[in-house]
Amino acid sequence: MPFDLARFPIRRPRRLRSHPRLRDLVREHRLAVDDLIYPLFIYHGSDLKREIASMPGQYQLSLDRLGEVVEQVIDLKIPGVLLFGIPAEKDATGSFASDDAGIVQEAIRLIKGQAPDLLVITDVCFCEYTDHGHCGPLIEGPDGRVDVDNDATLPLLARQAVSHARAGADVVAPSGMMDGMVGAIRAGLDEATYSHIPILSYAAKFASGYYGPFREAAESTPAFGDRRTYQMDPANGDEALREVAIDLAEGADLVMVKPALAYLDIARRIKETFNVPLAAYNVSGEYAMVKAAAANGWIDERRVVLEMLTGFKRAGVDMILTYHALDAARWLKEG
Repeated sequence: MPFDLARFPIRRPRRLRSHPRLRDLVREHRLAVDDLIYPLFIYHGSDLKREIASMPGQYQLSLDRLGEVVEQVIDLKIPGVLLFGIPAEKDATGSFASDDAGIVQEAIRLIKGQAPDLLVITDVCFCEYTDHGHCGPLIEGPDGRVDVDNDATLPLLARQAVSHARAGADVVAPSGMMDGMVGAIRAGLDEATYSHIPILSYAAKFASGYYGPFREAAESTPAFGDRRTYQMDPANGDEALREVAIDLAEGADLVMVKPALAYLDIARRIKETFNVPLAAYNVSGEYAMVKAAAANGWIDERRVVLEMLTGFKRAGVDMILTYHALDAARWLKEG
């Protein structure tokens, strides 16, 4: 029967899908172990490796057990970790966050002693350190509304970042969404002779429902209200670009979108607009949903995780902070 060009296309995209090696050759985006950063929760006390109920496979670790997980990170060749600290004492201003003998500062020194070349990124914020669970000291406005005192928080953030740098942190990552936070931290680092330390800003951090399990892990649930007066409205995309522009102008070296899954359009817009190093945080709720569905046999966990992380790369993300990092690294090495 003669070929009818009008009825059948000359182009057959399936030709390039017919052989697994050919599919590999024409693949547009590749996920690699080098793309991953593993978040860790460092907890006060000793001999503690306590699984987080809402995040199966993730743990609160005391300093004396931290080395066990760091060893796994090294063996899997994951390039970096992100540290969160849960101290024994909290107060209204989160003063223990800047203590040179604080839990994160001690964790940095331990990791650098064990693995000098491992990239150590530190979260710079106060929600784990304040007794009220908000991201800075509070102030009561003339209308009686209590909120975080933005400008009073800035020098405290700078002090915390400097203490992390002094302990050996490679990158500091402010996450509180305070106006002017990057500029204050940059000035503080430069004045303290740490001008070489980069800032990874949580520039587009949304007030998201995906953070629930993290608040259990970091014991940082606000004692009242929520964080919508400083984290972004999930409906706003243009505002996210303005936030990124401000942080870059203040000296941010890398920027982050948080959460990841529901905000890949934001990641793509940031990459296309600014073309700067871009991180995405695959947050606790995203992790927990995948683990719950996999535990029920509803999804293939390995396939879904690698597909999801590859989707971040496709959106323009350069580095992925994810609780799946250990498993993803193993799966990628297996091929």
